[in-house]
Amino acid sequence: MTDKLQGLVIRSQSGFLTVQTDSGVYVCRLRGRLKQEGAEGDIVAVGDHVTVVPDQDGSGVIDAVHERKGAISRLRSGIKKDFRQILLANPDQMVIVFACANPDPHLRMMDRFLVIAEKQDVDAVIVANKVDLVTPAEAETVFGLYESLGYPVLYTSAHTGQGLEELNKALKDKISILTGPSGVGKSSLLNAIQPDLGLHVRTVSEATSKGRHTTHVRELFPLDEGGYVADTPGIRSLALWDTEPEELDAYFVEMRELVSGCKFSDCTHTHEPGCAVRKAVDSGKVAKERYYSYLRLRFEDQAETLAEDIDEI
Repeated sequence: MTDKLQGLVIRSQSGFLTVQTDSGVYVCRLRGRLKQEGAEGDIVAVGDHVTVVPDQDGSGVIDAVHERKGAISRLRSGIKKDFRQILLANPDQMVIVFACANPDPHLRMMDRFLVIAEKQDVDAVIVANKVDLVTPAEAETVFGLYESLGYPVLYTSAHTGQGLEELNKALKDKISILTGPSGVGKSSLLNAIQPDLGLHVRTVSEATSKGRHTTHVRELFPLDEGGYVADTPGIRSLALWDTEPEELDAYFVEMRELVSGCKFSDCTHTHEPGCAVRKAVDSGKVAKERYYSYLRLRFEDQAETLAEDIDEI
């Protein structure tokens, strides 16, 4: 009887799953009985730990999928029903890359990524790239807010090499999901820490982002010093589809401890008397920029009107 192997799914394409094991790489199919068990969403995804029955020709069959400790997911429409699509299973951290300039940082998008990380219970690391285009004081004025909230912020430049050692250490031996707006230098950073890594990630990312008839590929890219990195373009359009409006304040780290101090248990933090969050905004304990991001995420088009009584941001 062939010994079973434990492995990590590092690539998914057209129903074939590439699994990295201690004995090598196997291109696998999913065992039929697993397909019939009717799991909600993807049965197996990149980042999953699995049990493989290998064949001598380098192929194999995935015999079991281990329990996930977490996942980055989004809602997709299927033929019969909506389902949860797993972009990456078992991520250790979300590495959020923004540029200090060219393009200017869009911090409401940053806050959206951070809410997703908090919701999914994934550690977040912020990378402030292209720091060579601004002064240190200018960079810290923008990104220092997030340091004060407890998020690690790495100041990097692929051009000068600043912060690359720290970025390497942050990625080492972890499964990292890399995200951020276009043009912030993600590929350049990856190429700087490992030759051609950024090129490979970008090639797969661009293929995945194309039209509906394009073959979709998801892949974990190994790092020479240990760990994996994945770029998932879909995360940039993630909706907070499974987040109720009234729970959103729990994913703003500076607000979550204040909520119990509000006079009303269903406080929206907009107009109610005795609101601890509004009091913290007025005193400067909660940054107005972050409060405004909260309003935009919770109330969308109403945010401008609701924020009229705070200073223009």
